[in-house]
Amino acid sequence: MSKPYYFYVLLCADNTLYGGFTDDVGRRFATHQAGKGAKYTRPAFRHPLKMIYAQAFEDKSSALKAEYAFKHQPRAKKIAFLQDHHANPFERND
Repeated sequence: MSKPYYFYVLLCADNTLYGGFTDDVGRRFATHQAGKGAKYTRPAFRHPLKMIYAQAFEDKSSALKAEYAFKHQPRAKKIAFLQDHHANPFERND
């Protein structure tokens, strides 16, 4: 079996949701936290607070497709997706 790839969603400090993909969710979240991740998550007002969802896929293509599908949905559908997958985007532990 090849290594898994993940689609993940972050809750940012400005209550926005950021979706991405990686082959190592812990390392990727640490990169975002260090301000060296995606341009979207770099500003202090949008600093990622927590990873609220991650799903493993058998290949990179599938993870990228999941990321694309998530990012191209209206916010209400993103929230519904997360709630359907038992991830409450607004439950903060910080």
